[in-house]
Amino acid sequence: MAAVTDLSARERLLDAAERLFLESGCDGVSVRAINAAAGMNPAAVHYHFGSREDLVSALLESRLAPLWERPLAELARRAAPSPEELADVVITPLAALAKEPSGRLYLHLLARTVLGDHRPAWTSRWFGLTPWAGLLRSSQPGLSTHEAKQRWTLAFQLILHTFGAPLAAGPLASAPSAAAVRRLRAFVTAGLTSTMGER
Repeated sequence: MAAVTDLSARERLLDAAERLFLESGCDGVSVRAINAAAGMNPAAVHYHFGSREDLVSALLESRLAPLWERPLAELARRAAPSPEELADVVITPLAALAKEPSGRLYLHLLARTVLGDHRPAWTSRWFGLTPWAGLLRSSQPGLSTHEAKQRWTLAFQLILHTFGAPLAAGPLASAPSAAAVRRLRAFVTAGLTSTMGER
């Protein structure tokens, strides 16, 4: 029974944080405000998550992991997904998210989390580079794991800057244009398929 209570408390805190972030912006919300909005004691965030940053990471993972799980599992079952498919499986759901205020909030928080100093302890396998590198190597067998990870690191940095505006005070006011998304997809695909060798 305790696990159900813990899950419920965690979900209440995540829901409260999400609501407050949308209303007041990412930096304008304190841990105290999140605890109060969830109707919980002043130490609840620290008890259930450890820190405000870990709560943000948990919020992102709970909201974003489902976007990729099924499409990526399908690609992983295939012998060699194309680089275009790999770029598309990342960019298409993010472009859809960017059309909604809550989606733009997630993208902003994700960009700040991944490109910032905090190193979250993700639990979803698709929040790490290793499975992405494996998919790319199945498409480009000559790549080492190190080179595949480097390519994805650069690709994710570009994607997160485009959709998440990590240096801005808040999320983008609107989604990137369809033309901007097409250019991003082409650029990421080109980067994943580059013929430049390892150095």
